[in-house]
Amino acid sequence: MSFLKEIQRRRTFGIISHPDAGKTTLTEKLLLFGGAIQEAGAVKSNKIKKGATSDFMEIERQRGISVATSVLAFIYKNKKINILDTPGHKDFAEDTFRTLTAVDSVIVVIDVAKGVEPQTEKLVEVCRMRNIPMLVFINKLDREGKDAFDLLDEVEQKLGLRVTPMSFPIGMGYDFKGIYNIWEKKINLFSGDHKTTISKGVQFDDVANPELDKIVGESAANTLREELELVYEVYPEFNQQEYLEGKLQPVFFGSALNNFGVKELLDAFIEIAPQPQPKKAEERLVDSKEEKLTGFVFKIHANMDPKHRDRLAFVKIVSGTFKRNAPYLHVRNGKKVKFSSPNAFFAEKKEIIDESYPGDIVGLHDTGNFKIGDTLTEGEILNFKGIPSFSPEHFRYVNNADPLKAKQLYKGLDQLMDEGVAQLFTMDMNGRKIIGTVGALQYEVIQYRLEHEYGAKCTYENISVHKACWVQPEDSKNEEFKEFKRVKQRYLAKDKQGKLVFLADSAFTIQMTQSKYPSVKLHFTSEFE
Repeated sequence: MSFLKEIQRRRTFGIISHPDAGKTTLTEKLLLFGGAIQEAGAVKSNKIKKGATSDFMEIERQRGISVATSVLAFIYKNKKINILDTPGHKDFAEDTFRTLTAVDSVIVVIDVAKGVEPQTEKLVEVCRMRNIPMLVFINKLDREGKDAFDLLDEVEQKLGLRVTPMSFPIGMGYDFKGIYNIWEKKINLFSGDHKTTISKGVQFDDVANPELDKIVGESAANTLREELELVYEVYPEFNQQEYLEGKLQPVFFGSALNNFGVKELLDAFIEIAPQPQPKKAEERLVDSKEEKLTGFVFKIHANMDPKHRDRLAFVKIVSGTFKRNAPYLHVRNGKKVKFSSPNAFFAEKKEIIDESYPGDIVGLHDTGNFKIGDTLTEGEILNFKGIPSFSPEHFRYVNNADPLKAKQLYKGLDQLMDEGVAQLFTMDMNGRKIIGTVGALQYEVIQYRLEHEYGAKCTYENISVHKACWVQPEDSKNEEFKEFKRVKQRYLAKDKQGKLVFLADSAFTIQMTQSKYPSVKLHFTSEFE
């Protein structure tokens, strides 16, 4: 296959949602259609002991949530589909923001009963800032939920989207009969007994056909006809160009747990979703069809395999063909590097591959050379934009609980911070370490992983910090900056990259500091121009 054909058959997307809207279940069902798994393990039910293929950390299994972003790939109708499964849990927002820099489009999952939730709003906002094409999947139709039109209104108002339904439910919850697929003009009847396998649909070209009354009952059929009329009047027709520009969002209805409406979603998705897109670097715009390789690291995962102490750097390929054993320039280090065993993924299963194309995610074994945001090229100096660190919300001192294991603790902290699980700050005055996280659950994850992966134990101690501010002096030699450093020295620390950070204990302190030292700028993200 030619290089351009390979690009055209790639679809790389992320799935985002509020915790519990059914994102992991949907991911599983998509894999089922790709033939990547034979049977989907229900995430919550303990009856099926398999556990979801895409959740592989013990804490995730205990709590039924996805903590690490995993990469899953499968082939469906000759399209190569890469899913980046993002943690839905609010405590892991930062990992999710980063993943969104590596996708070409997004599926937003919404729970039919709960509607639009805060976490979804936050993530959709990030997608809107970047004009990422979005497709909405309204899930759990087999449960009692909100009226379909109310839900569509809510999606429009709360998320600021312009929607067009591509399928429509026939009844809901207890009376749920099935879905009318507007995109393909056919009806899928819901039987409710095929949870783990694939069910069939009934072809229906015309809803006026009296056959419909026999199949779903007269009242349901009439309601459907009325509702469809309303849909055609109220909502814009689907327009692929507008969807690709992020101006129009198609909506599908279904029940991922019962494997219903998922195939329709997937069939439409591979038709309309964007192929690998160009990406902005600081130097220029890089087109996916360029011959020369470029790619960037958006995530680092340590110890994917507990038996081997390895780190995998996840690289999204932006342009060109990635070849095994070919030398590439690691732009930040200025060194040429070769990779003898680049990995492609299917959840925990990895396989070594010889070639990868734009849109693909490649896992590179790393001994500590990579940081998040690093760029690989064939020699050109490029730096891809848009992978910042945000100021954490929670801060705690970290103490070593086992004096004999100090080395393991520092190594563990170092690697976990490279992964972007949390941020590490070292106090200038006494060298004490502070961990800053987006959510409190991360402290448990860090403690758990330090003990199980590095054999180190740690304890935490509270510290009153409101925000971490990255410090940017106008002139590092002027008196005002020296004065600032002298007065605030108890609150100054360095981040992992060695940048100066001011740990402010309240919003008031930040205001006072800004007015007292106007030439010293304080930033809430680490990327400032």
